[in-house]
Amino acid sequence: MNNGLNKSQQRFSRSMNGKYVPDLSRLQATCDVNYARLLKLLPDFDNDSLIYQFDNGHGLAYEVKITECSRYTTTIELLQKNQGMPEYLQPTMQVRLYHDVRMAEVLQTQHVKVAQGSYDYPNRDMHQPNEKELVNLFLTEWIHFCQQHLQSRQQNQRTN
Repeated sequence: MNNGLNKSQQRFSRSMNGKYVPDLSRLQATCDVNYARLLKLLPDFDNDSLIYQFDNGHGLAYEVKITECSRYTTTIELLQKNQGMPEYLQPTMQVRLYHDVRMAEVLQTQHVKVAQGSYDYPNRDMHQPNEKELVNLFLTEWIHFCQQHLQSRQQNQRTN
């Protein structure tokens, strides 16, 4: 029976008690791919004073700020910039790159932490059962946009 969901949304694994069970290999594969693509986008990812901007020329742009660098991790913040839209409605995402395992994981989106691998549903905050997987797939879409507009990349030095 098709209830209007595409195949990726129908792939919830359920345990015997009906609770969602995350597909860790699929989540890890997504994080691996996002890491590799982010390294290509951000050649100087180890410099925490850089801001990268990707613009489509039609009022939509992404800004990537490197907020923290250490030996084994880099934390970045992605911001979507839409002309004419209030700032509080523009998507944001904080991502940590783990260099030792070569993975990138979304830590928070819209200033809300995405800590659990799965959520009971319904829940007080209305998280999807596979919220962690969904936000990491959304990061994949953001990276794809930036790759398409790589020629518009601007690298700016932040002055703090």
